[in-house]
Amino acid sequence: MSDRAPQPVERRLPTEESRQLVALVRDIVSKEIAPRAAEEEEAGAFPREVFTLLSEAGLLGLPYGSAHGGGDQPYEVYLQVLEELAAARLTVGLGVSVHSLACHALAGYGTDAQRAAHLPAMLSGGLLGAYCLSEPASGSDAASLRTKAVRDGDDWVITGTKAWITHGGVADFCTVLARTGVEGPRGITAFLVPGDAEGLNAALPEKKMGMKGSPTAQLHFDGVRVGDDRRIGEEGQGFAIALSALDSGRLGIAACAVGVAQAALDEAVRYATDRRQFGRPIADFQGLRFMLADMATQIEAGRALYLEAARLRDAGEPFSRQAAMAKLFCTDAAMRVTTDAVQVLGGYGYTLDFPVERLMREAKVLQIVEGTNQIQRMVIARHLAGPETR
Repeated sequence: MSDRAPQPVERRLPTEESRQLVALVRDIVSKEIAPRAAEEEEAGAFPREVFTLLSEAGLLGLPYGSAHGGGDQPYEVYLQVLEELAAARLTVGLGVSVHSLACHALAGYGTDAQRAAHLPAMLSGGLLGAYCLSEPASGSDAASLRTKAVRDGDDWVITGTKAWITHGGVADFCTVLARTGVEGPRGITAFLVPGDAEGLNAALPEKKMGMKGSPTAQLHFDGVRVGDDRRIGEEGQGFAIALSALDSGRLGIAACAVGVAQAALDEAVRYATDRRQFGRPIADFQGLRFMLADMATQIEAGRALYLEAARLRDAGEPFSRQAAMAKLFCTDAAMRVTTDAVQVLGGYGYTLDFPVERLMREAKVLQIVEGTNQIQRMVIARHLAGPETR
């Protein structure tokens, strides 16, 4: 057995509280998440009990204010927690990111009364959220969504179908973007919908190549009625709310991607230092050493990129361009690193006996969710050269 086993990531955290927080996360990961990750993913088992535990530990509301049950942590810390969770099991790390995304609209744009009524349960009361923007015919072109909300007295009646919804069918609440006015982005409004609302039904979960433990499903809104007190922000403000949430959500995906890549590198290093061929560890061969060095460099670069964007966000400065860059770079890097990890393990990397094949399958979805990487390139280019001419 090699004495070069991977060590935990050395993190530069801002406070002693944040250092203790990461230590807590690592303890939960080692005892409650990592030991069952491979088996439960293969079985497609959703770890609801893990999310309950994370809520009880105060880890589902880290970037939100303590006045309503949040953790009062900067994004710089929150994202590193996501990375730790995703390295153990992406279903959990991405699930926490999606839950945080689902809380964003109410936390940032709700009234004081709305926040007091709903946020404590959402942030630390054991609830789990879903974010409902995409539809069968509107993915990258989110402003063309067709789900409608029609005013009926003091209520709104929501009708339509949302697609690719993480936690579809198991979420306790949904942040829903629906059309209340004219075509285009100015006619969209945000609503907070209970997961058990009458008329809200989930289709069968999608059959995916990875993240089998995370249910992804269409949600059908068949005349779902909610009061006007569940409208978030002003009428027609929903698309702006959605875009502000996605900037933060992209950082969550970037952190998850680095976590997946780090897990793959750790497994590759462990294998390469243990496996012997021609009388010595395969890590002695220059071709393999260079692969490991390139993998580690991509991970460090991605981590630095998402942390810089997080620090801009924490400082209240614009970070949209940096968030798009972080999402683009980190998820592309995760795909390359996990593919290389399979190559390092050779035939064993292609089997279910080692986790790298699962990590490679999971990395792929990160290039798609929260805006495809082609969309990220469009966002970055617009910051550099202005909007496209028509």
